[in-house]
Amino acid sequence: MKNLLTDISGVRVGHADDARLASGVTAVLFDTPVVAAMDVRGGGPGTRDSALLDPVNTVERIDALTLSGGSAFGIESGGGVQAWLAEQGRGFVIGDATVPIVPGAVVFDLLNGGDKKWGRFAPYRDLGYAAAAAAGDDFALGSTGAGLGATTANLKGGIGSASAATPGGVKVAALAVVNAVGSVTVGDGPWFWAAPFESGDEYGGRGLPPSFTPEMLAMRLKGGATANAGENTTLAIVVTDAALTKPQARRLAMMAQTGFARAIYPVHAPLDGDIVFAAATGAKPIDPFVELTELGMIAANTVARAIARGVYEATALPFPDALPAWKDRFAP
Repeated sequence: MKNLLTDISGVRVGHADDARLASGVTAVLFDTPVVAAMDVRGGGPGTRDSALLDPVNTVERIDALTLSGGSAFGIESGGGVQAWLAEQGRGFVIGDATVPIVPGAVVFDLLNGGDKKWGRFAPYRDLGYAAAAAAGDDFALGSTGAGLGATTANLKGGIGSASAATPGGVKVAALAVVNAVGSVTVGDGPWFWAAPFESGDEYGGRGLPPSFTPEMLAMRLKGGATANAGENTTLAIVVTDAALTKPQARRLAMMAQTGFARAIYPVHAPLDGDIVFAAATGAKPIDPFVELTELGMIAANTVARAIARGVYEATALPFPDALPAWKDRFAP
């Protein structure tokens, strides 16, 4: 186990980004189509092909998921991933046509200091293609891909990932893009809200503060009193090797959202577009009640860990007044 989303067999992850743009794309590819669903809790989501994931709709399986910066402009990144998959002959077959199924979601990073004057067409379709072409078993965390331009209320955000297994051997892993309106750390200190779920020292091993003061529990928002709706989003992808139906995948996504509440304060606000995608490769049958409940519980913990790792591994953007990275402030 590498503590990455790719600990699930048949899953590959690729990044593509542009330092001048201060934005990028992350593509999650599945070697064979997977059952998938999603759960939306934030008030300002931006998505592509999300209706396909509704359990009542026809398409049962997807080929990839795309996460992107760029707000609504980034939705085009899914077209780039789709183009790469089409070249490989992947997709949903309808007569003589083959259509790759690539849902996705975006975060808002248009005000992070990067150069967004790209001319007539945004670069996200090309970044999506490059991310798909780069997909493999190993991938970077922190300020890369869709997390390059991500921020939180007080620290630089980024890409995080984590994995775990149930006592019965069913694996679950998460990847998160942390661009939250709230804070992932407690007050002005080094402690992560997700500290109780940390595995080893994967995000510094600092634990929780000895006590909580009113100042620690005060609301911190990105932009302070000028915080605007739609400028923030945390996205997560949860993948398991369990065999799930679309309704069961939806339930897994709903339970995994609990991990957001364990790692971000505040969360699921009108100012966020928080989304969890859940996908199942189908390798291991599970009991639909007790074992699915256990899987959802562990998935939520894994999402919380992935969110904390996204901030812990981030590096600051090289622009005036850019937010510091966690390691800039608290690393020994």
